[in-house]
Amino acid sequence: MQKILFTGGGSAGHVIPNVALIQELQKTGEYDLCYFGTSGIEKGLITPLKIPYFTYAAPKLKRGCSFDAIKNNLAIPHRFLQAISTAKKKLQEIRPDVVFSKGGYVALPVVYAAARLGIPCLTHESDLSPGLANKLMAKKCKRVLTAFPETAKRFSRGVYCGQPLRGELFGRSKSAAKRELTGGTQRKVILIFGGGSGSAAINDTIRKLAPALCRKYYLLHVCGKNGTLQSSLKNYRQFPFIKDMGAAYAAADLIISRAGAGAVFETLALKKPAIFIPLEGQTRGDQMENARYFSEKQLCYLLPQSRLDELPETIERALADNGLKERLLTAPYSSGTKPALQIIRECLQAENRP
Repeated sequence: MQKILFTGGGSAGHVIPNVALIQELQKTGEYDLCYFGTSGIEKGLITPLKIPYFTYAAPKLKRGCSFDAIKNNLAIPHRFLQAISTAKKKLQEIRPDVVFSKGGYVALPVVYAAARLGIPCLTHESDLSPGLANKLMAKKCKRVLTAFPETAKRFSRGVYCGQPLRGELFGRSKSAAKRELTGGTQRKVILIFGGGSGSAAINDTIRKLAPALCRKYYLLHVCGKNGTLQSSLKNYRQFPFIKDMGAAYAAADLIISRAGAGAVFETLALKKPAIFIPLEGQTRGDQMENARYFSEKQLCYLLPQSRLDELPETIERALADNGLKERLLTAPYSSGTKPALQIIRECLQAENRP
């Protein structure tokens, strides 16, 4: 049985697509699957899949010019070489037939170690503009899979496949989801979330606007860990997180979220109207690029964080925009899980040819 080792982490966006692929492969029982990551967020997301999980320490670049950032970054070359050495020893024990990376700093030493051992590697880039890790590991990989068609053109070995999405998100009953999450409200349901750890700016704005919004809508507010506050407001329900995002999406008539690639592509594939509020100033600008790309195609609304006071009017426009709903129904964005799995299988087959 051929062995596929997955890697990637540091944020949910570098793990959830791997979860989607692993879940589909587990249904077939054709492959021996395992994961290589740190003790961070990826371990919590992968452990429930019940596959072997191997842990190591990976150095992370800190953005900014603070003393802590500079001190951390000066130590990266030494720590990176140590991480490659650790990964190489573990890969020699695991002996995978292929390594599939979801990018990010967690995957980088693993891919470098695999390349030194002659193990074929694939990586996937979710954002419109490639992240630093994928830029660095691209030459070590047989293929660089991308969620955006334009991104594939930036790599000599780039191939567009779309964004791998979890199968559990699709085919859900809207009426059953509304009964489960809202008690069966007849109001329009707005699902709000701000990423894995929540967004203070979005949370604060929603709480300020909730008394007025809840006169007309039902709000499902995913606040992030430690983000919920006591509230007795009618037509308003808070969650630190929602395990069954398929039900949450199914119940929703409108999505309000950050513009991480995962949230953007899930929303588009499910044909849900959305208002994206990109994270700004704390990243390389990837969320703004993602949101602007689809806003220019008139497939979503983009609301900069500096204009959050315009959220009520934007909600009204989005829910009344029948043209948006029609464009979403014909937009060519669906799950990239099957195309990505096909590329993985082709890579394995190529390695088996005499």
